[in-house]
Amino acid sequence: MDSIRKQSPAASGDAQLAGRTSKSSVSKPHEKLAEIATAARGPVSTTDHVQSRESIAMAKRVNRKLDFALLPILSFLYLFNGLDRSNIGNAETQGFTRDIGASPEDLNLAVSLFFITFVLFQPPSAAVGRWLGAKHWIPIMMIGWGAITLAQAWIKGRGALIATRLLIGAFEAGFYPTAVAYLSFFYCRFDLATRIGLFYGQYAIAGAFSGSIAYGIFHLRTGPLNNWQYLFVIEGALTMLFGLIAWVWLPTGPGSAWFFSEEERIFAAERIKADNALYVSHAYSEDGVEQDRLTKRDVVETGKDWKLWYVLFFNICASVPSQAFSVFLPLVVQGLGYSSIQANLMSVPPFVCGAVGLYLFALSSDHRKERGLHIIGGILVALVGLVITVAVRSHGGKYAGLCILLFGSYVSAPLTVAWLSGNTPEPGKRALVLGVNGFGNLAGVIGAQLYRPKYKPDYHIPFYATLGFVALALAGYLAYRFTLQHVNRRKLKTMSDKTEEEIQCERTDNTRYADRKWTFIYGL
Repeated sequence: MDSIRKQSPAASGDAQLAGRTSKSSVSKPHEKLAEIATAARGPVSTTDHVQSRESIAMAKRVNRKLDFALLPILSFLYLFNGLDRSNIGNAETQGFTRDIGASPEDLNLAVSLFFITFVLFQPPSAAVGRWLGAKHWIPIMMIGWGAITLAQAWIKGRGALIATRLLIGAFEAGFYPTAVAYLSFFYCRFDLATRIGLFYGQYAIAGAFSGSIAYGIFHLRTGPLNNWQYLFVIEGALTMLFGLIAWVWLPTGPGSAWFFSEEERIFAAERIKADNALYVSHAYSEDGVEQDRLTKRDVVETGKDWKLWYVLFFNICASVPSQAFSVFLPLVVQGLGYSSIQANLMSVPPFVCGAVGLYLFALSSDHRKERGLHIIGGILVALVGLVITVAVRSHGGKYAGLCILLFGSYVSAPLTVAWLSGNTPEPGKRALVLGVNGFGNLAGVIGAQLYRPKYKPDYHIPFYATLGFVALALAGYLAYRFTLQHVNRRKLKTMSDKTEEEIQCERTDNTRYADRKWTFIYGL
């Protein structure tokens, strides 16, 4: 099936409208299924060839405009999501808990509880984003968590610390699944991983940017506030400001994007319909967005989706390093002998390595139209970094190990999202699947409990535990990919003796839903 996907213009996204399933007769039913599964056979005449070239050129132009007008603003907004989540770790290097009358152990508890609301609110928040529309829900969430971040500068005591982290977690919960589902309404399936990689990479960049900002702000020694208070005030106010800008900037859907010409709006809306037309049926508004955005069956089918629950556990295991170090890396680096301010600056290179690793793996994943092996490759790199970190005694060697660890740690989460998104053609169910997949952030609870102050300065036990989680994730993702291969073979075998009429009936009736249809072949 890999070869079938690679040959398909439609599967690549750039030529989604370049061709349609050939009307010519096909001798074997499984060959008919292959045509259906890949959405196109390619041009069959000189005219079709010209139209194909024109469509490819239009698709590239539409993607280019999206890459300049939509993706950067969403990525920038996600940067603030990461900043406001991780800045508490930077503040702690300056005595944050001491100044507010709490203990370092209270910080670990507050970070753990943050991830509780952050995880539990993801599915309902993603559902609200699907119902209300990302254009409105993303700014509302940003203004909410920005206001709480700003207020965090004046909290006092353990209770206030926990309350603010719970509220920030609740407001931030739906941002990532809502934004990814939003991107999937603009980009076709195999254009998506690179964009999700660039988008999710802001999580790593946020760690680097947070360290850089903190390094500058923490040199403030005058004024009425402690230096860590300025960090919360500046980042919270900027979050609210850009939330308001996003409300004006973001389009409702591809059919109403202000940066497209009329012809491009029509094309952008139609190609997304074509990307899923073989497996879903919807009525669309002029914006190119489905009118029936969320149904009861979407909820039921999400709960019954074996591949979601199958991979979720291993996604949690693989995410332990990236989630833990988003908050605690400055403290881990400080344990290598750096001063409190230097530790914030020295946390920047590992995060940059994480962003670079993610971008390279995501580009390769879209180019090769493959997800599983790329995720496994990223986990292997993280595993090597962990082994170096725990085995090498020198501080320089451990620091190099951290850089290698983060180079591979950010790969699995966004590529898992792209994998699940591409294998869930029904948009309503896709939004819920991405929300449930947010339970992967439970890794943050694990990380917060692992990297406790009592394990300072070398954090040997937390690193060994993290090594175990990553090794388990490696085995799990290998099993997941082989399972999808087995299901694909079973689907092809089921359809091999079906007539063309039976195949068409399978595509159009509602007995099986979207990806559960025998005609839907899972991407690997």
